[in-house]
Amino acid sequence: MTKILRLDTSIKGPMSVSHKLAEKITAKVGGEVTVRDCTAIPAIDGTWIGAAYTPADARTAEQKATLALSDELIAELKAADVVVIGCGVYNFGVTGPLKHWIDMVCRVGETFRYTEAGPEGLAGAKRVIVAYTSGGVPAGSPYDLATPYIKQVLGFIGITDVTVVAAEGVAVDEAAALARAEAQIATLAA
Repeated sequence: MTKILRLDTSIKGPMSVSHKLAEKITAKVGGEVTVRDCTAIPAIDGTWIGAAYTPADARTAEQKATLALSDELIAELKAADVVVIGCGVYNFGVTGPLKHWIDMVCRVGETFRYTEAGPEGLAGAKRVIVAYTSGGVPAGSPYDLATPYIKQVLGFIGITDVTVVAAEGVAVDEAAALARAEAQIATLAA
């Protein structure tokens, strides 16, 4: 059975368009679903960085506790076959909660490593579907900073199979934007 990790990243919760779209994508793909509410993920800080860059066998109990949530998020990511990311666009970019998730899962020695040839992703091959929603910024436009960033960061950790389902213009005509996105969802392979 396909294992799906769905990331809910909107501060609006279940009322957000990206949340509703991510649910529809998840239902279309089908499988065993783990839902991660990214709004509960804290920002990383200097203590976190210190723990992450301390060799695992030299970490204190406090450093291990500091990295416990990161370890859990990385395990969820690695276990997934498909990741569905609810990505509302705030001020042209990703939400703070999505950025916090990204910071927690991008860890040297866990999801990437440095080599003489450059960085190498360790997250494993998987499919990602981004539920992109915006008030008026078209996906792929010069004003869209979210999708290029997501693709860059995922590629850095070794994930390159990324599809964007876009509900653009939600602030202008939400029903039409959702209808266009639902047409894209209908074409997704299960």
